[in-house]
Amino acid sequence: MNKKDITTREDIYVLVSSFYEKVRNNEILGPFFNGKIKDWDEHLERLTTFWESSLFLKTKYYGNPLEVHIKVDKESGHEITELHFGIWINLWFETINEHFEGEHSENAKYKARKMGTFLYLKIFESRG
Repeated sequence: MNKKDITTREDIYVLVSSFYEKVRNNEILGPFFNGKIKDWDEHLERLTTFWESSLFLKTKYYGNPLEVHIKVDKESGHEITELHFGIWINLWFETINEHFEGEHSENAKYKARKMGTFLYLKIFESRG
């Protein structure tokens, strides 16, 4: 099967929505997301904009992912660990590999790995 690269907002939406379907069904990650996100349509659109901004620099993302993740960690009793980020990145890579290949696809993996590392370190740091 020939796969195409991530080149449009629609491609990003396919990636994000497919990825979060896996996250929501994951026994370890699902409870964090399903318990916090009330409007999944809005959340998927927001994350599509985030990734579109990150990959294509075409749109402006307004939000503070670090603040949100620190808040979720605090509200969950600081239960977020490297295991959660490991599962998250593995599901992200798996989803990209199922649907896409190419330069933007590899960049999406690179940026996710970098972002996951940054978020985890900052969450850990915020615990004092």
